[in-house]
Amino acid sequence: MLRGSWVVTALGALDEQLRALAERHGADALAELDLTELESMDTAGAYLADRALRGFVPSTPDVVGAQPETLALLEQARALATQEEHAPPVREDGHGFVDLLERTGRNAEHMWHEALETLSFLGGTLVALSAAIWRPAKMRWTALVSVMEDAGLDAVPIIAFLSFFVGMVVAFIGATTLSQFGATIFVVELVGFGVLRELGGVLVAIIIAGRTNSAFTAQIGAMKMRQEIDAMQTLGLDPMQVIVAPRVLAMMIMVPVLTFIGMLTAIAGGMTVGWLVLDINPTVFFNRLQDNVPIDQFWIGMSKAPIFGLAIALIGCRQGLEVGGSVQSLGHHTTKSVVQALFSIIVIDALFAIFYMEMGI
Repeated sequence: MLRGSWVVTALGALDEQLRALAERHGADALAELDLTELESMDTAGAYLADRALRGFVPSTPDVVGAQPETLALLEQARALATQEEHAPPVREDGHGFVDLLERTGRNAEHMWHEALETLSFLGGTLVALSAAIWRPAKMRWTALVSVMEDAGLDAVPIIAFLSFFVGMVVAFIGATTLSQFGATIFVVELVGFGVLRELGGVLVAIIIAGRTNSAFTAQIGAMKMRQEIDAMQTLGLDPMQVIVAPRVLAMMIMVPVLTFIGMLTAIAGGMTVGWLVLDINPTVFFNRLQDNVPIDQFWIGMSKAPIFGLAIALIGCRQGLEVGGSVQSLGHHTTKSVVQALFSIIVIDALFAIFYMEMGI
């Protein structure tokens, strides 16, 4: 018979009495459990009572005078005590050839799943953008303009500054190599082709990946940690339309603009080196650039910019939505977001290079 209150504050004395009872009676059969005089019981008391019962009889005896809540607590305590839980085995990384192959295969499988999840997220993003284009009232225009300002307008100084010095570096490298053949004038073509076709767009995309992509992941991750996204879904709002679509559209608009600015400042940097170091007059520089560098090189570089912007925003938003409830998860996904964005930029640029080479452009 259980009497009084079987709650966590009274379990010390009850535990001593139950242990003494078990020592006196051993494994004698227990036919009936009387709960008529039981005043209250919580989860801790139910666990203690069930532990004592399992010491007398393997199955639950007949229970008399119990409330439904008390029976539910006893059944829950028995279920938790009897279920088998096994800790996962600790993986020990080896250093042999077979272990190297195993780690390589595991990482390859992980990359494949990441690619599939990113492709699925791309599909959801395109659906949200299509809905916004079909019904413009669904687009958060204030959020779009705000992201365009933060990710585009505020990035102009650093884009211009770094692109200018990259153009100077390209001109210096070309001057050092071409001066051995007495052909320093071809620095103009080197700067034009290198900046317009490749370096201008790739450099801007890399800067945006480090600056804006990480910011997207951190912002959305913080919203996920504070359960703001859950609140949006409770209110019937789609996070893809509220959070992802404005950022993706803003990046697809602003990255080409920043790429154009980066190209201009990089050419200005190359022209500065040609003027101050190689004695190439700015007028000669621009005339030779116009005559020998076709305009299609500019359009090749600009054609990559919207794809770069889409990839950067897509990866940043997806990793932000994958953030868990800890600060460690936020840091992990932010780092992962930047690494994936840089990797995607290089891969996309390589695919574009192969495509244009096959097209003969």
